[in-house]
Amino acid sequence: MATVTAAAPRAVPALLKNRVVVKLALLALAAAVLVPLADARWASGSWPDALTVDLTQPLTGASDWIIDNRDSHPLFLYFFGHISNAVVLSVRAVYLALLTIGWVGVTALGAVLAWRVAGARLALGTAAAFLTCGVLGMWVPTMQTLALMVVAVLASVVVGALLGLAAGLSDRMDRALRPLLDTMQVLPAFAYLLPVVLVFGIGVPAAVLATVVYAAPPMARLTALGLRGADKGVLEAVASLGATARQRLLTARIPLARKELLLGLNQTIMMALSMAVIASVIGAGGLGDRVYQALASVDVGAALAAGIPIVLLAVVLDRVTAAAGGGTGEGPRAAGPYILAGAVAAAVAAGLLGRTEWPGTWALNIAEPVNRAVDWMTDHLYSGVPVIGGTADWAGHFTTWVLDPLRDGLQWLPWWSVLLLVAALAWLIGTWRTALTAVLAMAAIGVLGVWEPSLDTLSQVLAAVAVTLVLGFATGIAAARSARFERALRPVLDVFQTMPQFVYLIPVVALFGVGRAPAVAAAVVYALPAVVRITAQGLRQVDPAALESARSLGATSGQQLRQVQLPLARPALLLAVNQGVVLVLAVVIIGGLVGGGALGYDVVFGLAQGDLATGLVAGGAIVCLGLMLDRVTQPTERRAKRGA
Repeated sequence: MATVTAAAPRAVPALLKNRVVVKLALLALAAAVLVPLADARWASGSWPDALTVDLTQPLTGASDWIIDNRDSHPLFLYFFGHISNAVVLSVRAVYLALLTIGWVGVTALGAVLAWRVAGARLALGTAAAFLTCGVLGMWVPTMQTLALMVVAVLASVVVGALLGLAAGLSDRMDRALRPLLDTMQVLPAFAYLLPVVLVFGIGVPAAVLATVVYAAPPMARLTALGLRGADKGVLEAVASLGATARQRLLTARIPLARKELLLGLNQTIMMALSMAVIASVIGAGGLGDRVYQALASVDVGAALAAGIPIVLLAVVLDRVTAAAGGGTGEGPRAAGPYILAGAVAAAVAAGLLGRTEWPGTWALNIAEPVNRAVDWMTDHLYSGVPVIGGTADWAGHFTTWVLDPLRDGLQWLPWWSVLLLVAALAWLIGTWRTALTAVLAMAAIGVLGVWEPSLDTLSQVLAAVAVTLVLGFATGIAAARSARFERALRPVLDVFQTMPQFVYLIPVVALFGVGRAPAVAAAVVYALPAVVRITAQGLRQVDPAALESARSLGATSGQQLRQVQLPLARPALLLAVNQGVVLVLAVVIIGGLVGGGALGYDVVFGLAQGDLATGLVAGGAIVCLGLMLDRVTQPTERRAKRGA
């Protein structure tokens, strides 16, 4: 008894040394003091009007001023006007060049480029992809999208490389640019469109510039990462030879950062394609416009006919740039100029013969059979399926049993309790700075006057993240434990990860109709590949010695997973959670196009009506929501290392 009594006092200091216990104690103390005061002052769940700032009047005034002066003010005439004209001329020049060399030239040049970078197999795949675009009757829209992509990617690479160069060579610039790049990456694509449209109007210039803003950050980040990660020994050796700072940059830093630069190019191309498709809602034209118009009329067949070329274009661009970054080129370099000359000759011959346009008789109309298949699905799978019910029934049940209770529960909570909960989660996983940032971001949503729509969006994000994590962790564990399953799953994940966000809406509308549940379903499909990959990679990288020790002690396969692999893979699992949240938020907002409502609807409404106040306030709330979710799910570097 004396031993137990003596051990008890020693246990108390041990508990006080545990950071989690200390944080929980401080949170409990703060709650005990603040909750009664907040409940007495603000008992209702809604954000108080007294703490709301109405930005409608100043934003409407700014919008009116821009519209009234867009054609006369010197800022628009001599600055934005020149930018707009340069973009239009560049896109038109690329588009006319693509039309001039025709489908033969474009296909041949694309195949030669793929062959030079990655070998014959990718060359055949590239040629097949372009030919498929023509067969589907989408050659001209594909060229429009490709022309927009060429200009947008070049501009994004230049802007991103310059920002990355500044951040990579200067600590001060790195610290200054980091929050800007964070905001640009957290802000969903739709939120970029409205301010750009107000300045440049509907059309190609707005689409290109919105794409540059969206696609430049990954190039900037990876350029800075590559320059900062250059081998110190090589840099010192070059400096010892008397090289100037400029010579060290050109002959050492940039060559050493080649892989990061090419990876940045790959990511920029993929994000630019995604944004170029989304920008169809502001007059970008091309494949995205076909998808958007088809979705607006719920014409799944036409949407699929335009969506397939988008996916093919994404896969080809991803494979070519990834192969360039990995240095896996297989084509015989000596024969390259001859094959390139042959491709150019074929394009010129096709032009002289008047064969530049894709023959109309070679086009295949898949819209009608696809719509017939959708009608059959609607009649047989959409509802009324015995025992299991139809897809519409599943969407209705998910909305009734999950989304509605979650939304109503969040909106029922007093606003101050939501802030306390956010603070607790962010502080437990990070530091007090993390908690402060998360709380200020959440409070800013209330100040903007969109508290309830934001909680509606948050409920959709939480539901989608929960489904994504359950499916993603289960699939990732299976892939990590079975090489055969992982090989079979890889091409599926590759296709899903390269598909632009817009395309995910096509199958969910066909299966589930419109509403919040389809928006959640599209978000799950979009975020799932990243969660699966990160989970599988984290489990595979667990120290084999730890697994061998567990096996030698007689641990079963399930015990090894629960007691060794999952704890040691904790940093990777947390990263999977964080990436799942960010990706889900991006598509839930786009779900406003298919009845997702909440902030997504406000952004779409503001964009459609030119309502700057509604659109920008909703966009600002999305940024704050994304920042809060990022901080709540992303541990600080120090804590992640301690968890590892």
